Amino acid sequence: MFKVAVIGASGLLGRALVAELAQQTGWQVVATTFSRPVPNALTLDIRDARAVEQFVEREAPDALVIAAAERRPDVCEHDPALARALNVDAVRTLAAAANRRGAWTLSISTDYVFDGAHPPYRDDSAPSPLNAYGRSKLEGERALLDTTDLGCVLRLPLLYGPIVGWAESAVTSLVPAIAASASASADGKPAVMDAWAIRYPTFTPDIAFVIRQMLERHARGEAISGIVQWSGDEPMTKYEIAIRLAEALRVDARLTPQHRPTDATPRPHNCHLASDRLEALGIGRRTPFDTAIRQVLAAFPWRGDKAA
Repeated sequence: MFKVAVIGASGLLGRALVAELAQQTGWQVVATTFSRPVPNALTLDIRDARAVEQFVEREAPDALVIAAAERRPDVCEHDPALARALNVDAVRTLAAAANRRGAWTLSISTDYVFDGAHPPYRDDSAPSPLNAYGRSKLEGERALLDTTDLGCVLRLPLLYGPIVGWAESAVTSLVPAIAASASASADGKPAVMDAWAIRYPTFTPDIAFVIRQMLERHARGEAISGIVQWSGDEPMTKYEIAIRLAEALRVDARLTPQHRPTDATPRPHNCHLASDRLEALGIGRRTPFDTAIRQVLAAFPWRGDKAA
C-alpha cells in the first residue's frame, strides 16, 4: 500500500489531487483540511508544529503533498506574518516531520517568485519576487530544500478548475463582472479587465495528473528532487480570458481593456514557466483552455444568486 498525505485537500488544487489519487489501485490517500471541512478529511492546523508532528507520526505517509498556502497577494502584503506562518514555517515543519519518517515531500510554489521581466523562466533561473506573496513562497521553497534531501518544489502559474465558488480562481472570479456587463439593465457598465499582465492559465486536473506521475516515480524508487515547473501553454491577459469566458457563457459581454497595471500590490508582467524538466521525464498533460473552462462552467453553471 502506497500512502499519500494531501495537506490542504479542500482547496482548488487539493480537491483535484485527491480526486486523481483516489482512482489509483493500491494507494491510500489521507486528506487534511483546516478552514473548510471536507468529508473523510482530517482537521490539521499546519501552523501547529506539535499537531503536524503527531499527524505525520500517526499516519506515516510514504509521500506528503503540501497544497495548503496563503495565495492571495493582497493578503500577504498586508499580513506578512500570516504569509510566513503558512508559506514558510509550516512548510519547514511538514518537511522536517516527513524527513524523519523517510517520506518524500512535494511543496507547491508559484511563478510569482520571478519578476516577470525576462520570460521564459527555467527551474534554475534566478528568482526575483516583486511582492510579499512571491517572497514568502520563495522562502518556503528554500525552507523545504534546506530541511530535506527527499523533497521537491513544483512551481505553478495561474490555476483554474472545478470550483465551489466563483472567487476561488482568478479565472472564474471574472464571471460575475462579465455577466453584469452583459446585463440588459440600464445601469449595466462595461467591465474593465487587465490587458497588461500575461498569464498562463493551468487546469488543476492536469496538475493533479502531473503530481500523480511524480508520485508514481517516487513509488518506483525514482523520486524527483529539487525544483520543477509545470504550466499551461496558452498566454492570455485577463481581458483575453474574459473574452473566452464570455464566449463559453454565451453572453454578449461589454469589456474594456486596461493596458496599464492598476493593482495596489505589484504583480509581474510575464512569468512564463518552462516545463522542460518534467517534459523530459515524459510527465505532463495539457487540456486546451476552451475545453477545460467549459467543463468548469458546466459543473458550476451561472446563476445570478451565485454572483456574491
